Amino acid sequence: MLLRALAFTAWISPALAGDIAFVTSQNGNAVSIIDLGQNRVLARTTIPGAPAPVAYDAQAGLAYVIAADTGRLSVLDEDGRIVRQKDLGEGAFGIAVAPGGGVFVGDWFGARLMRLDSELQPLWASATGKAPAGVAVSEDGALVATADRDDDAVSIFEATTGRLLHRLGTAGEHPFAVIFHGGRLWTADVMGDSLSVIDPLRGRLIGTVPTGSRPYGIAFAGGLGFVTNQYASTVTVFDPETLQVRTEIETGDYPEGIAALPDGSGVILANWDSDAVQVIDATDLTIRAEIKVPAGPRAFGQFTGRRVRP
Repeated sequence: MLLRALAFTAWISPALAGDIAFVTSQNGNAVSIIDLGQNRVLARTTIPGAPAPVAYDAQAGLAYVIAADTGRLSVLDEDGRIVRQKDLGEGAFGIAVAPGGGVFVGDWFGARLMRLDSELQPLWASATGKAPAGVAVSEDGALVATADRDDDAVSIFEATTGRLLHRLGTAGEHPFAVIFHGGRLWTADVMGDSLSVIDPLRGRLIGTVPTGSRPYGIAFAGGLGFVTNQYASTVTVFDPETLQVRTEIETGDYPEGIAALPDGSGVILANWDSDAVQVIDATDLTIRAEIKVPAGPRAFGQFTGRRVRP
């Protein structure tokens, strides 16, 4: 009863099986659950405190959302009900699903990365660089990395123990989003108008990709890479093998979070100033859907997946 009192869920329609997205709206204090097959909102949950970072664990059927103003972590089921909460402190920000359940959470003010189990109990904490923003887990679950914004660096850890393996500088200033793909680690360097491409095993910078103004989020779909450019209101599309830019796509205003559709057919991105998300087709690079959401959608993290139950 307590958790139900803390957040009101507005039911839009019965939840359906298929691919879904959990989109945080920081200014609107809400999370929208979107059916990606029909491009419609299934449910909307109120979360006070400016929810922004999000990580969806499709295997467990749970989404983890952090309120940026308070550091409160809320765990939602696939119907949008809050099933668990924990106060992590005001600096809690970047988040990623941990292998086997639970999450990794970056502490912006404390310059550390924490691993929490499925009951949200701490397993370990390790020092990062200054102001860790994005958090990402390698495809095999062996590594976890943080984008250390104020040190212009990334930290790479052993996921099981939290042992620091590498800390190295990025090509551009203020790395924010970070993602593993194709055996590489990629960061969006906000003040560098570029991506850094890193060999995570050797801890070496191996390339860069030019972007539009203020790159924020990164996703991969259909054999291509996609980067949201906040100030340009575009998405840069590039070849992750050659690191060559293919094109730029005009989007809504101030695009931020971006994630691949679970079926690999495209990406979905949140446009902060347009109060909408858009779906881009990875084949013809057109915008095939736009869905209105509450004010200030940010969706920073891996926010898409396939439902585990009908």
